[in-house]
Order: sequence, then C-alpha cells, then structure tokens
Amino acid sequence: MSLRPPRLASPGSSRSLSERPAAMRSSDALTTDLFDEPLPSAQAVKPADAIGFEIGWDFAHYRLTPPAAQLAEGQAVRQGWLAGAAVFGTRSLKPTPQVRTWLQLRLSAWQRGCAFEGVQVTPHFLAQIDVPVCPVTRLALGRASGAGSDAAVDRVCHQAGYAAGNLATMSLRAIQAKAELGWREALTIVCRLEASGLDTLDGLTPAHWSRLAVLMSFVTPLPHAEAAGLPLRVLPPNRLRLLNAVQALQAVVTLAFIQAQAVPRLRELMKHLPANAKHDFQVFMLTLQARRLGIGIQAGGTQVRQALEDAWADAALNRRWQRFALQLDEATCERLVRIAARHGLGGKAWQWLPSAAATEGWALPLGGQAGPQPGWARSRAQVKTRGARPTIAACRTSTSTCWSSAPASPGPR
Repeated sequence: MSLRPPRLASPGSSRSLSERPAAMRSSDALTTDLFDEPLPSAQAVKPADAIGFEIGWDFAHYRLTPPAAQLAEGQAVRQGWLAGAAVFGTRSLKPTPQVRTWLQLRLSAWQRGCAFEGVQVTPHFLAQIDVPVCPVTRLALGRASGAGSDAAVDRVCHQAGYAAGNLATMSLRAIQAKAELGWREALTIVCRLEASGLDTLDGLTPAHWSRLAVLMSFVTPLPHAEAAGLPLRVLPPNRLRLLNAVQALQAVVTLAFIQAQAVPRLRELMKHLPANAKHDFQVFMLTLQARRLGIGIQAGGTQVRQALEDAWADAALNRRWQRFALQLDEATCERLVRIAARHGLGGKAWQWLPSAAATEGWALPLGGQAGPQPGWARSRAQVKTRGARPTIAACRTSTSTCWSSAPASPGPR
C-alpha cells in the first residue's frame, strides 16, 4: 500500500509508472515505508513527557544545560535536549537572564504538575516584572549570588498556575518563607509573632509577613467585605492582576497621591460616588493627604511609594477607609475603577480587564494544576484530537482589574 497518489506522465511521454527505473521505485518504497512504519514511542508519549521534551529542546536552542537531575537516562528533558542539540548545534540563541528564568519556571511548573501559560509568560514579560527592590523585604535584590536577597520569580497564589498576573519578582528569602502558604496563614503568622514577642519567622518580620499577606490577597478572589477590611500594606507590583475590585480602588486612590494635584483629581472621581458615601470618602481622602504631606513635598519615587504603604499601618486611616468602602458593593467599585482608569488617576500604565481575560491560563478550577493536554506526540490519533484549548472558567462572574504599573527596568540576573 502506498500513500503517494499515482503520478501522471509528463507531456509527450508514454512511459507508465510501472516502467520507471528500479532506483526510482526503490526511493518511492523507502518514502512509503517511512510514513507507514509505526513509531513505537509515539503511542507511549505522555503529555507530561512531551512538555519535558519541549523544555529540553529549548535548553538546547539557547545552548544551556538542564539541571543534572534531568540528564539521567530516559528523562524527557534529556531526550529533548539531545534532540535539540543535534538540530541546532552551534546555531543557538543568546541566553539572556530572563531566558534562564523562563526556562527554570517552565521546568519547575512541569516538575510540580502545575499549569504554565506559555503565550503571555515569555522572557520579555519576565523583564517587565523585574524590580530592583523586593516588595516584601524592601531590600535591594541581588543577582545569582546564592544569598537570600537574590531575585527570583514565583507564583503569588499557589492555587493558580504559572500565568501572567500571578507572577512577581521577590527575594529568594521571601519566596522560601511563603512556600505554599495562603494569605490567611500569612496574617496568622503576623498575629502569632506580635503575641509572642518574636522578631522574625523564617527570616521575615511581622511587617514583611503583612506585606506578603496583602500581596497574596490581591490574586485571591475574596468577598467584598473581607477585601475591604485589608490594609494596603504593599502596592501592587508591575503586571500583577488584582481580582478584588475594592482593592483595586484602594490602590488607585493611594497611587494618586504619588502624582501632583491628587486631591483635585480625586474630586472628579467623587462626583461618581453614591451620595451617601461622598462625605466618608472626603474624610478618608483628607486623612491620606495629611499622611502624604508628612512625607515631604520633595520626596519622590520609591520613598513616597513605601511611605504610603506604611501609612496604611495607621488604624485611623484604615477605619476611615472601611467606613467608606463598606458602603459600596463590588459592582460600584468596578465602575469607579474603570472611571479612574479613563482619567489616569493611578497612572497611565495600567488597565482594566474582564475576569475571564484576567485569569486566563490560571487553571483556577484545577487549583493551578495542569489538566489533560493533547501534547505534540507524533501519533496520528493525537493529531486528530488536537484543537483549541478549552476556556478556563473565570473565578467569578464579574470582572477584574489588571494592574500594570510603570514597567521596571530589567537588570542583569
């Protein structure tokens, strides 16, 4: 049986297909055998093995060596690495620091069985979320020194996959302390430290744990009242997606005080508030303005940002915020955030996204785990079933805010 259709004789030729030279017939038979011969490993390729093979292939494409544990005989990463090295040879791409981080993230996700959204999470994206200072410890981040202050990228919420909006750059110490804790566990640690009088736990102080808890709460869907009760102990890093509208409004109003003429611009937003909430908003706004004036007019940049975060440790400011925010509902907060986005109150480099788009690739229904994947296996049956990816169910029926503050300048890692 041949997969090739019968060839038509060229014009002016009367020689039939059976009359062709034996060498040509042998070549056709060889081609047919290559297509018809069953591949013994094709049916046995597992989706996870296909992902590991692809990771190894990309290591070879950048002429990098995978970790030693992945180079054992029979490992999918090793197979992909060897295959890629044979194809690319010395014609490799330059491995930037972000490429190394990208490959390591993919390898970590594959080893843990977690979802990895590879369309948006690219080396370029990782360069955009790079920061010089850890948002949790506020210490300068090092680069591959082996210390706890080294920069690293990790998921903020471990109940979601490795996807855009759920990744942030922090110190290695903060990531190791966070492990797979949730935001509530982090707040519990704060209470225990304060009650016991201990200074640190896993190298983090109560202030560090407070910032870590709020950071994780941003990407965790919460009831409106619960989210409204959290102090803004840390401002959202670049490209982090805030799933709770009231926290997005909280961040927008706070960031307005980094810019000039904050109060007049916020009064434009106040026009769209419910009538019964306007007075409480004005009281809160003037309280926050007083904290901003206490920082100093000449202060700017990181100093103002951190001072505004510290202002949220004040009990009076939190009471006034909660008195205002609890008069709103989630839909009203979303409407106000969209109005604030149009007026650029929190800066121009952020945007609002529908919930389905904001959590795309997060694998929330699966707890961040990778679901069944068709893979790229060479089996014809798998090729036939390949199709569009199933839509990930949104975590909520409403909409979300995608935070995208001014991109940080990527540094060497």
